Amino acid sequence: MISVKDLRRSFGPIIAVDGISFEVAKGEVLGFLGPNGAGKSTAMKMLTCFLPPDSGTATVCGYDIIMEPIKVQQSLGYLAENAPAYSEMTVGSFLNFVCDGRQIKGAKRKEAVDRVVKLCSVESVYHQTIETLSKGYRRRVGLAQALIHDPQVLILDEPTDGLDPNQKHDVRQLINKMARDKCIVISTHILEEVEAVCTRTIIISQGKILIDTTPKEIKEKYNCTLDEAFRKITKKQIA
Repeated sequence: MISVKDLRRSFGPIIAVDGISFEVAKGEVLGFLGPNGAGKSTAMKMLTCFLPPDSGTATVCGYDIIMEPIKVQQSLGYLAENAPAYSEMTVGSFLNFVCDGRQIKGAKRKEAVDRVVKLCSVESVYHQTIETLSKGYRRRVGLAQALIHDPQVLILDEPTDGLDPNQKHDVRQLINKMARDKCIVISTHILEEVEAVCTRTIIISQGKILIDTTPKEIKEKYNCTLDEAFRKITKKQIA
């Protein structure tokens, strides 16, 4: 459902993403890992058509990110690292605004809003303005907007950032439940989250893919925890 080929992006002299290639199929949850500045968010912004690549390309659900960006964005749900929302809107009005953009109307709109409000546990803040919400609730609202059109592909940048342990558990359970029918890419620094939900892991550093395998195989290869293996892999690249 996602196919990436030789994707590259630089900012002046800085190469953020350096010719990466990979594929993600339906039913997979890919953990996209790397130290700060590795190129994770840049790659995600290119996949979601918010940032054009310098070269290479990718397809999402068969649609090319360069030639068919609208089709790509219709096919996926995206939770950005700092998910923007209109602070003066209530949660309910914001979700309805997203429905406007997604052209979800009538009975389907009510069904969609009711579904994500329950899934993301934002019933208690539905009538509050977004500026009054805690970071955790803002994150859940961001997740709700990404899910509202029930997309085939989800790209989630730090989905549990700011959530308390109970909320993190709930979101991980939700991801596991959705994984059967969707293609999901998650960027996170929380490696226990990778072990809890990801079927596969890519580690990227300095814009290059260093490893692409399962969390279990990484631990077996390096004979240590995922945290320790991550440090060994990324520090070796820096050295």
